[in-house]
Amino acid sequence: MTKILLVEDNEMNRDMLSRRLSKRGFDVVIAVDGESGVEMAVSEHPDLILMDISLPGINGEEATRLIKKNETTTSIPIIALTAHAMAGDREKALEAGCDDYDSKPVELPRLLAKIQSLLEKRKQD
Repeated sequence: MTKILLVEDNEMNRDMLSRRLSKRGFDVVIAVDGESGVEMAVSEHPDLILMDISLPGINGEEATRLIKKNETTTSIPIIALTAHAMAGDREKALEAGCDDYDSKPVELPRLLAKIQSLLEKRKQD
């Protein structure tokens, strides 16, 4: 079963997204802030991470940098999620090390396509 680490501080977003992903056969583990997201990337060994950018404590960009710096987690694909889809946000997320970017509210078919694409790419690497 494919494991996804969802790093999301908003309870409503967390609940909705985790339930929808679980219904589609993913094993979803949840972190509520950047610090625990970094820790869980190491302890849980997820196949993919969905990273909210606006997090309390260390934000999603900094958490991504820390995950990508660690040799045990550097190859885990990360999709940035943000409600603040402003010009330049995509570039900042990719610069931080995210492999893709998606805006909120999440359109599940679009997000699932990005997840599948990154998982397939990771298998080939």
